[in-house]
Amino acid sequence: MQHIDLSDVRWRRSTYSSNGGDCVEAAPDFPGAVPVRDSKDPSGPVLVFTSSEFAAFVAAVRAGEFGTV
Repeated sequence: MQHIDLSDVRWRRSTYSSNGGDCVEAAPDFPGAVPVRDSKDPSGPVLVFTSSEFAAFVAAVRAGEFGTV
């Protein structure tokens, strides 16, 4: 497994997130990948997606492929 240095990553929370604490944060400016983490556990695990994987996910959300909560 490759180690990625995330010490200087600038995390962003979705503008659609409410203040209920059920949020994810992403670092979309990371070169070649998009790290994603749980905002409630900032020192916890991070999932890292390729830029194209994350773009496909965002497109699917915008298209309503996952329904609404």
